[in-house]
Amino acid sequence: MDHPSTPVAAARRRIVAVAAVLGWAGLSIQLYLIFYSRWTLEASLLGGLMSYFSYFTVLSNTLVATVLTCELTPRESAARRWFLQPWVSSGIAVSIVVVGLAYNVLLRHLWHPQGWQWLADELMHDVMPLLFLGYWFCWVPKGTLRLRHIGLWVIYPLVYFAYSLLRGHLLAVYPYPFIDVEKLGYPQVFINAGGLLVGFVVIALLVIGLDRRFRHQ
Repeated sequence: MDHPSTPVAAARRRIVAVAAVLGWAGLSIQLYLIFYSRWTLEASLLGGLMSYFSYFTVLSNTLVATVLTCELTPRESAARRWFLQPWVSSGIAVSIVVVGLAYNVLLRHLWHPQGWQWLADELMHDVMPLLFLGYWFCWVPKGTLRLRHIGLWVIYPLVYFAYSLLRGHLLAVYPYPFIDVEKLGYPQVFINAGGLLVGFVVIALLVIGLDRRFRHQ
């Protein structure tokens, strides 16, 4: 790690700080929009909060912003040490790349947000995946990842998928159209989820390949 007083370290800190601010800004804007929509409809704000955290995009961006914030925090803690472990940061990098690719390939054509919603979408689906991938490539230590880490990384999307199906079964509301059991049925939803899981594993393999390729640099 660069010494905190060097120009390189100072530049790194500024870049990470900007990325962290953008990450929390995207999340804050999206939360405000959900709360405002619920308020105008006189609906439960608690329900809005539950809806907010039902999106893989929001959860993954929260993890990204947390890692970047931990990078900036000088005070040691168990949480900071855990999030800054290369295998943890790398798994989060895989997840946020999946967020960006899935949105641009599967969802972008389905709607055309305007104003603040457009800004929140761009920050969470385009800007943060690129910034965090750059952070991972430049500053996460390389050479420690193993194939077994993929087994740990996939726990996150698998648990999320199971939760989404359970929540959808109870509330008849699904966060993404490609896992909408009401419209597609379980067979098609499992096919869609399987395709996304394969994409997740492919990206994970690429991350591990890059980790090994640049382990001595």
